[in-house]
Amino acid sequence: MTEPSDHPGRVFAALGDPTRVQIIDWLNEGGPGTATEFAARLPISRQAVTRHLKDLESAGLIAGSKRGREVRYELRPQALTLSATWLQQRANRWEQTLQRLANHLAEEP
Repeated sequence: MTEPSDHPGRVFAALGDPTRVQIIDWLNEGGPGTATEFAARLPISRQAVTRHLKDLESAGLIAGSKRGREVRYELRPQALTLSATWLQQRANRWEQTLQRLANHLAEEP
């Protein structure tokens, strides 16, 4: 099982593909699924879906567990949460920087 990525770049790279975002949305809305189930809903081969699932798994966004002959994948929201926190921290820093700039400009004669 892959742990959530401690570097948000992996998560952002994994989410840079619309097919992977669609798979994440399906897992979020409908719970665990298999490569076969996703391939039935997508205009790509099962092998292509499996490659997308591996990318999502290596980014820590999903985890697969073998059930019989198939692997069932489930969402691991921790990686999304860590990345959202990372983004929020950067946004807060920018807000502080912009506020300091605004204060400085307000003080100018």
